[in-house]
Amino acid sequence: QVQVAESGGGLVQPGGSLRLSCVASGGIFGVDTMGWHRQAPGKEREFVAGISWSGGNIVYADSVKGRFTISRDNAKNTVLLQMNSLKPEDTAVYYCYGVRYGTNYWGRGTLVTVSS
Repeated sequence: QVQVAESGGGLVQPGGSLRLSCVASGGIFGVDTMGWHRQAPGKEREFVAGISWSGGNIVYADSVKGRFTISRDNAKNTVLLQMNSLKPEDTAVYYCYGVRYGTNYWGRGTLVTVSS
């Protein structure tokens, strides 16, 4: 069983930055792709960014391209999401996920609020 835990959410002003962290633990052997989704109030969960085990394949949602950067440290089983130039519409609960042998494992989420 893979456990995934996020941290780093909080309140930030528009234009500000925040860094989210996600740590995978437990049966992590075989965890390949990791990434982030988010769910804004009253909206469906949406993809934000994903990164392959090697880091050679990275995908971003159009809404965050050029502002968010995903990276990973396999030695620490950690994935980071650096979020810059934040907008009020980025307000959401951010969920980290890891994929192991075709199964997605999700964290409980961390709230990011962008407001003045």
